[in-house]
Amino acid sequence: MKQQIFLSSPKQISYGLLALRVAFGCFMMLHGLQKVMGFSTISEGFPDPLGMGHQLSLVCAIATEVGCSILLILGLGTRVAVLGLAFTMFVALFLVHGSDPWKVKELAAVYLATYAVILITGPGELSLDQKLFGKIETDPN
Repeated sequence: MKQQIFLSSPKQISYGLLALRVAFGCFMMLHGLQKVMGFSTISEGFPDPLGMGHQLSLVCAIATEVGCSILLILGLGTRVAVLGLAFTMFVALFLVHGSDPWKVKELAAVYLATYAVILITGPGELSLDQKLFGKIETDPN
């Protein structure tokens, strides 16, 4: 009984990772779609922390927030997708909002922490990565 309360089964972990991927993928995709809808309005004033130009910075943010979020939801190329998303949130947290109060940059920190967890754990059993690439062999020693 104690194990059921304090420990998780592999199946529960897989469902938890699926829920995490889908939820945060959808949340971030909405950020990107809002940028798509307001592209002409926000493109000239969009932050350019890497010196690429305002419009190109916006296009890169949209591509990452929408494209990588779709991959994250599907669990396809998950670790590569979360690297892109984590980089975007790193830039938002430390470059764009670095001098802002915590309240302004807190959401970027939450996303960054979540993407770090997914990068470490991988997508879980319920993912296209798992279906396409199978199980990782573990060393019994």
